[in-house]
Amino acid sequence: MAAIPLSLASRRLAGILLLSLVGVEFGGRFMTTVVQGEIELTEFQQSFFRAGHAHAGVLLILSLVCLLYADAANVRGTLGWVARLGVPIAAIFMPSGFFLSALGEGATKANGLIVLLYIGGLSLAAGVVSLGISLLKPADKLVTTGS
Repeated sequence: MAAIPLSLASRRLAGILLLSLVGVEFGGRFMTTVVQGEIELTEFQQSFFRAGHAHAGVLLILSLVCLLYADAANVRGTLGWVARLGVPIAAIFMPSGFFLSALGEGATKANGLIVLLYIGGLSLAAGVVSLGISLLKPADKLVTTGS
């Protein structure tokens, strides 16, 4: 199986995404203290922090996968940037929406920063739709590698 050559932009973004996974690891440590009862939070806060942590990790991994597909489909121009950046931007905004909207001692409902979650959702949709459309192009438009 031949390797898909990464564009310079995708390679750099992949490096940033991989390094940012260390931040998710630290978030996992924080979640461990929450689950062990070392930090007192409401059930709402626990749920939102758990969701924020999960979204961060999953969206970073999905971002890496999308980079491979964007390069395999040879997506260029504005569509290429949306396909490559939509999911990583969502990986910033969605977890931020979960975490920041649940801050405050004894919080039991989301504050106004929940809007970040919706902004992230729009970015996620833009990224995967643009990549999906690009992948549905006729096969002769795709970059192919030898067998």
